[in-house]
Amino acid sequence: MQKTVKYPESPRDPILWGEGDMGSPVVRGGDVYPKPNGRVSLQWLTACEEERALTTDLMDEIADLSNLVTAMRQVVRNGGSAGIDGETVAQLKEWFSHNWLGLQSSLLEGSYLPQGVRGVRIPKPKGGYRQLGIPTVKDRLVQQAISQVLSKRYEPIFSEHSYGFRSGRNAHQALQKAGGYVAEGYKYVVDLDLEKFFDKVNHDRLLWILGTRIGDKRVLSLVGRFLRSGIMQDGLMSQRLQGTPQGSPLSPLLSNIVLDELDKELETRGHRFVRYADDAIILVGSEEAAKRVQRSITNYIENRMALKVNQEKSRICKPRELNFLGHSILNDGGLGISRESLLRFKAKLRRITRRNKGVSLEQLIQGLNPVLRGWLNYFRYARMKKALVRLEAWLRRRIRCFRLKQCKRTFGIVRFLRSRGLPEQRVWLIALSGKGWYRLANSPGANEAMNLEWFNETGLFSLSSSYCLTFKETAPYVTRMRGGVRGRKGQNCLFCFALIPYSIDDLYWSHKPQLLKLEDQIDDQTIIGIRPASFSFSGSALRL
Repeated sequence: MQKTVKYPESPRDPILWGEGDMGSPVVRGGDVYPKPNGRVSLQWLTACEEERALTTDLMDEIADLSNLVTAMRQVVRNGGSAGIDGETVAQLKEWFSHNWLGLQSSLLEGSYLPQGVRGVRIPKPKGGYRQLGIPTVKDRLVQQAISQVLSKRYEPIFSEHSYGFRSGRNAHQALQKAGGYVAEGYKYVVDLDLEKFFDKVNHDRLLWILGTRIGDKRVLSLVGRFLRSGIMQDGLMSQRLQGTPQGSPLSPLLSNIVLDELDKELETRGHRFVRYADDAIILVGSEEAAKRVQRSITNYIENRMALKVNQEKSRICKPRELNFLGHSILNDGGLGISRESLLRFKAKLRRITRRNKGVSLEQLIQGLNPVLRGWLNYFRYARMKKALVRLEAWLRRRIRCFRLKQCKRTFGIVRFLRSRGLPEQRVWLIALSGKGWYRLANSPGANEAMNLEWFNETGLFSLSSSYCLTFKETAPYVTRMRGGVRGRKGQNCLFCFALIPYSIDDLYWSHKPQLLKLEDQIDDQTIIGIRPASFSFSGSALRL
C-alpha cells in the first residue's frame, strides 16, 4: 500500500511556520508554492521530497494495460474530429488492438513523441475567436491515460470551491454555492476574467508546479512535449511557446493545477468565492471591500502567477447584474437567467429559423427541438417564467413567418389558410396583404390559423409547459420569504438554502433535527409548501 504525504490543512498548522520572514507562513493552506522572494521552509522541501519519492514510477501506472484500455474507451466515447494525421476515432480501437504493446514500450522508455495539433478557430459570442487544438486520436489516448492517473493524486488536494472539469461536480453546484453566499448577505461580486487563460499559461512554471509532486522525470518530459507540440493552422506548422491547447484531454486537469494556487490563496485570505474553470467570482459584503479585493487579487494573479487579468471584462457588480455561467443571482440566493444568455439564445434561434434556410417545416422542428430541450435543461433552476413566455411568443412568430414564406405565392397562402379552416374573406385578406412576412405572421388571421393546437401538431417542444412540469415532477421546497416563511416552488430550501429541489422524504432526512421539533405542530402538506405556514424563521430553528 502506497504511503501518502499529509500537507498542512490550515494556516495555523505548525508546519506553516518556519523559516519565513518574521515568522510568516511559507506554505499557505496546504499548497506547495514558495514565497515570492524564493525562500522556502525546510518542512516544505521535505514534504516535496517525500511526495516525489512516492511517484518515481508513475509512468508504470500510466502505461499499465488496464489504464490504457480505459483511456481508449473514453476517447472513443467522447468522439471528436480527426487530428492532422486524418485518423478518426472509429479507427482507434483497431489500431490499439495491434499496437498497444509498442505504445506501452515507448511510454516506459520515454521515447513517445506526440504529433502536432490541428488548429481550429471558434467564433466567440462577443467577437473574436477562440483557438482550439485538436490532437491526433493516439495523442488523445495517451493524454487521457496521463489525466486518469494524475487526477487520482491531485483531486484530493483541490479546493472545495473549484467546480470545473472535476468528477462529481458541475455548474449547478457552483451556482448553488454562490447563491448560498448571497443569501448569507454578501451582496457585492468581484467578477474576475483571465485574459486568454489557456493561451497564456507559462510552460516552465507549470512544469515546475508538477515537479513539486511528481518524481518521475518521464512523465514530466512527456507532459512538456505535449505542451510544446506545434499547432497546424492553414497548412502551416508553428511552435507553441506558451499555453495549453483547448480540446485536449489533459488541458482541463493542467488548468486546475495552475489555478489551484489561486484557490489556496483565496482560502488563506478567508474569501467567499466560487471558481469554475477560468471563471471566478468573489463575494464580499461592501463595495469598498470589493474594490480592495479586486486590486489585491489582480496584483497577485499578474505578479505571482504570471497571468493576465482582462480589465475590460473584470468588474464589480451586484449579484443581479452578474453573468456567471449564464446565470444571475437574485437577492435571496435564487437563480435568474442573465440578459446576455437570453440574447445569445435568441440569436441562435434566429439563425436556425431564418426564412431562406431551404428545409421543410418538419426538418426545422426536428433541428429546433434538441436545442430547446438542452437549453431548458441547463437553465432549469432559474426563475424565468415570464421570460420564457415572451421568448416562446417570439419563436412562434418566427415559425409562422417561416411557414408563410414556404407558401411562396398568393394561391399557396390561400390553400394553406383554407386547410386551417379560416373563412374565405379572411383568407384573401391575408393573402393579398402588402405587409412583410414578419408583420404578416403576427396578424390575427395568422395567429388563429397557426394557433397553439397547430404548434402541438407540429411537435414543437414547449419551453413554458416543460419548465412548469420540471418543478411539478421535482417536488416544491420551502423558501425563506420577507415577513415569514412560505412554501414556494422553484426557490430555496428553508434550512440549507439549496437550489436543488427536495422531495418530502429528502427534506425530512436531510433536516431531521429541525423537523422533529415541528412534527406535532405542522403536517407534511405545510412543509412541502402546498399552503402557507404560520411560523417564522430565526437562525437555524423554526418558531411558531
